[in-house]
Amino acid sequence: MKNVAVFMLILFPVSVWALTPSQEERESMAQWVQASLLPTGALPCSFTYAGQPSSEFLKTCTVQSASDKLDDQRVRITLTFLDENTKLEVRLVAVQYADYPVIEWTLYFKNTGTEDTPILENIQSLDMTLQRGTEGEFLLHHNVGSPANGNDYGALETPLGVNAVKKISAAGGRPTNSDMSYFNIVWPGEGAIVVVGWPGQWAGTFTRDGAQRLHIVAGQELTHFKLEPGEEVRSPLSVVMRYKGDWIRGQNLWRRWMMAHSMPRPGGQLPAPMALASSSRAYEEMIKADTEKQIMFIDRYIEEGIKLDYWWMDAGWYIQEKGWPQVGTWEIDPKRFPQGFKPISEHAHANGIKILVWFEPERVAEGTWLAQNHPEWILGGAKGGLLNLGNDEARVWLTEHVDKLLTEQGIDLYRQDFNMDPLGLWRANDAEDRQGITEIKHVTGYLAYWDELCRRHPDMLIDSCASGGRRNDIETMRRAVPLWRSDYAYEPVGHQCMTYGISLWLPFHGTGTVACANAPYYGAGLTPVEPYAFWSNACPALGNGIDMRVREIDYAALRKLYEQWRSVNANYYGDFYPLTTWSRDNSAWMAWQFDRPESGEGMVQVFRRAESPYTSAVFPLHALEGQSRYVFTDVRSGATTTAKAGALLQKGLDVNLPDKPGVAVFSYKKQ
Repeated sequence: MKNVAVFMLILFPVSVWALTPSQEERESMAQWVQASLLPTGALPCSFTYAGQPSSEFLKTCTVQSASDKLDDQRVRITLTFLDENTKLEVRLVAVQYADYPVIEWTLYFKNTGTEDTPILENIQSLDMTLQRGTEGEFLLHHNVGSPANGNDYGALETPLGVNAVKKISAAGGRPTNSDMSYFNIVWPGEGAIVVVGWPGQWAGTFTRDGAQRLHIVAGQELTHFKLEPGEEVRSPLSVVMRYKGDWIRGQNLWRRWMMAHSMPRPGGQLPAPMALASSSRAYEEMIKADTEKQIMFIDRYIEEGIKLDYWWMDAGWYIQEKGWPQVGTWEIDPKRFPQGFKPISEHAHANGIKILVWFEPERVAEGTWLAQNHPEWILGGAKGGLLNLGNDEARVWLTEHVDKLLTEQGIDLYRQDFNMDPLGLWRANDAEDRQGITEIKHVTGYLAYWDELCRRHPDMLIDSCASGGRRNDIETMRRAVPLWRSDYAYEPVGHQCMTYGISLWLPFHGTGTVACANAPYYGAGLTPVEPYAFWSNACPALGNGIDMRVREIDYAALRKLYEQWRSVNANYYGDFYPLTTWSRDNSAWMAWQFDRPESGEGMVQVFRRAESPYTSAVFPLHALEGQSRYVFTDVRSGATTTAKAGALLQKGLDVNLPDKPGVAVFSYKKQ
C-alpha cells in the first residue's frame, strides 16, 4: 500500500468568479472612486499642515478638478487645492482603470509662493477604511521581503479581529528589505489589495475597530518639513484593487493587471522567459576576469549546446584596487579590457546572445573617482557613502555617463544593484524642519534616472537588484524586473518557497541554479547534476551557475533540463494557484499550478522534500473546464495521460515520487 499524502487545500477554494473582472466589480470601484475622488469627498489620503488636519485644511482651499483620457483603459483624475494664504498647492493625481477594478494615486505638494511654507507632516498617502458585513472577519495576507535568510517572500497571514493593530514597514530605507509592500485583505465573499509604491522607507498600519471596519494608513515613514519657494515633492504611489470571491482570485487579478499595465515592456513586449549565465564572481573574482575569459565562457556554452539569452558580466569590471565592492569609478578597466566590452558584446551578438552588465551607481567607496572629484554629490563626502540622486547635477552626470557606456559598449540589459541601507544617510542630511526631504528627492531622482534611460533605450530591459530582492516595490517593478530575487542562493527548499511567495505578486522574477542539491555558493565543482535542485530554482529568468571550465560535468543532463524548462516556461505568465501551504519543513511536500485558460494550457510543479515519509500525494487542481479532457505530459519522462477536468478538480492529480528528494513537472493541454 502506498504511503499517500492527500492535499485538500480548503484555503484555496475553486472560485465561482471568472478571472476577468466582472461588471459588478468595475461598477463597485467606480462608485468608490466617485465617492472618494470628489473635491467634497473624503479623500483616500491625509496629512497635517500648520498643525491642522487635512480634512479641515482642504475645506479652506480653492479647488479645481479635471479628468483626461490617457488611453482606452485609463482615465486620469486630478484634484488641485490651493491655500491662498500660504500658497501651498496640493495636487492629487489618480488613474482609474476601466478593464480592472483598480485605482492608483499620488500626492504632490508645491510651494507656489515666495516664502517658506508652514510645516507639512504625517503625510499618509493612503488613508482609507474598509467595511465588512456582520459575518466573518478580516484576514490580512502579506509576505516577507528579501532578508536573504531562506525565508524570503514567505507567505504570512494575520487575522485582524476586534481592536487588532498590525504595523508593517520597510527597513533601512530599502522597501522590501524586511517585508513586501503588497497586501491582500480578505473578508467573506470579497477583498481588497492595497499596495505602497515607494523605493524608500514606507510604513503602514492596519487598525480594526470595535465594529466591522478596518482603517488602513500608509506612506513615507517620516515626514515633517517646510517647503521652500518653488519647491515640489511627491508622496508614495498608492494602488487599490477591489475584488469579489476568494483571495487567490484577487491575487490572480493582480497578476493580470500587473502584466497589462504595470510591468516594463521593452520594445512594446513583456519580458520573455530567459536563460542567463555569468563567469563573474561565480568561479573567480571579476578582478581576474578579462576579455579572453569572457569570450571563452560564451564559447563553452555554445560548444555544449546550452542556449543562452544573455551573457551576464557582474561586479568588478571597473577600475578598482580593493576588490569589487570598491565602486565609484565607472570606467572599464583598460588592463583587462583594453578594447572595452565591444569584442565581448560583438562576439555574443554574432551568436544570438545579448549582454547584461552590472552597475551599482548609488554606493560610492572612498578613493574612487566620484569620491575624489565630486564629494559634494555624496552623502558621506570624500569618505564615501550614497550618491545623492536628489542632486540634479549628480543625476545628470550619471545619466550621461551610463548612457554612453550602454551605447558604446553594446550593452543590452542594464543591471543596477544597491548594497547599502540609505536611511541613516538620508535622515542625517535633514534639518529639523526638513525631515524626509532628502529621501523624497533621492527617490524622485532615482525614478527619473531610470525613466530617462528607458526613454533613450526603449528596447532595453532593466534588472533591479538590491542585495537581492530588497527593492521590489511597485514603482521599481514598473521599470525593471528582479533577475536575482535574493542573495540567499541556490538552496532548493528556500527557493521553492521563494517561487511560491513571490509569484503571488510578481509574474516575472529570476534566480540562479547550479542544478546540484548541495553545491557551494557560486560554484558546483563536480557535484552531479540533479533535477530536484534544478527545478527547485526554476523560474521565469534562470541563471546558470555551473563552472563551464569543468568538462567532466554531465552536460547532456544539464542540456536536457534547460530544454525541458524552455518547453514549459511560457506558463509562468499564467494564473498562479498554490496547491499546498507555504512551509520550509523538510518533511513537507510543496506544489503549485500555473494555468493559462485562454489557451487551455498550464503546468504543475511538485516537490517531495528529503525527509518526507510519503511516497505519493494527491493535489486537487484549479481553473480547469469541468466538462473537458486534458492531456498531461510528464516533462521529465515524456509520458502522457488523459484525464477529465472534473476528476482533477475534485479528486486531484495523483503524483508518485519514490525518490526523496524528488520532483515532478507536468504540462497539460485541453483536448
